[in-house]
Amino acid sequence: MAELPPVLLVEDSPKDLELTLAALEKCQLANDIVVARDGEEALDYLYARGRYAGRDGSDPTVVLLDLKLPKIDGLEVLQQVKGDDDLKHIPVVMLTSSREEQDLVRSYALGVNAFVVKPVEFSEFFKAIQDLGVFWAILNEAPRRFRRP
Repeated sequence: MAELPPVLLVEDSPKDLELTLAALEKCQLANDIVVARDGEEALDYLYARGRYAGRDGSDPTVVLLDLKLPKIDGLEVLQQVKGDDDLKHIPVVMLTSSREEQDLVRSYALGVNAFVVKPVEFSEFFKAIQDLGVFWAILNEAPRRFRRP
């Protein structure tokens, strides 16, 4: 059986990271979860550079992307991913605490696949992450990139 592509989780908040990982674990996903703590690290993973230079070539099944990130913010990561012919097929879900309409509008203008505002209440947050994990890692059929030799 072929190994499933990973889920790329881009989150800088230790608390939100811990909750998100716990919720995804409860989904019993077979996918590995790769964690990037800032936008630069996320792009390094996606482009297989820096500390990820030797990783296998499979793209993530989905990128769960926080909006407010250090080094390179989520909107810039989204813009680079959706503007790159080799990466734009990867589903990107903005997972953020921002309720600012401009963030929502800009995210969709850049090509985000979904925009989810993190619920404040723990049980609602947990359920939202579980639903995301089930949909994007299990139910959604995403196209795969064919790499040239």
